[in-house]
Amino acid sequence: MPLDPAFVDDCPYGPGGLLLDELLEVDRDRSRVVVRMPTHAELPLTREQRAHPLYHPRHVSGGLMVHMTGMVGFVHAYYVLDLRHADGWIGYGGRIHDARFRALAEPGEPLILEGQATKQRKGAERCFARYRFRFTQGDTLVYESDQSAMWMRITGEEGSEA
Repeated sequence: MPLDPAFVDDCPYGPGGLLLDELLEVDRDRSRVVVRMPTHAELPLTREQRAHPLYHPRHVSGGLMVHMTGMVGFVHAYYVLDLRHADGWIGYGGRIHDARFRALAEPGEPLILEGQATKQRKGAERCFARYRFRFTQGDTLVYESDQSAMWMRITGEEGSEA
């Protein structure tokens, strides 16, 4: 299904940074979300590549893959943890415990991005989550990682500039 406009409006990144077009699955019981990311030559960083057909084909950059783990994290926070940016919640990646780039993702076929919380602790003002991410293109696993993030609720004076 297309992304819910309320989610897009609540996300701290606009469409040019969110880069997702479909919500494929939300499984609250398994703490898992699956989304779709179109791939094309105009993706951030991809458009700047000086591609060569033999030794540097155009591809979705590794840096963008890491960024997309954060976007999947925002989907998880919104749909599974019920954390809303509009209510003061914001998340930050804390640690990449392990990451593997298994194959190049070339522009064309969309990427399917799966994120599942393997551990989580949720309090009134903070929420810790450890995630397993798997990104595939067709039948090919292109990226997988184990990462941690901290979600914090900023209220009152904490979020204002001095």
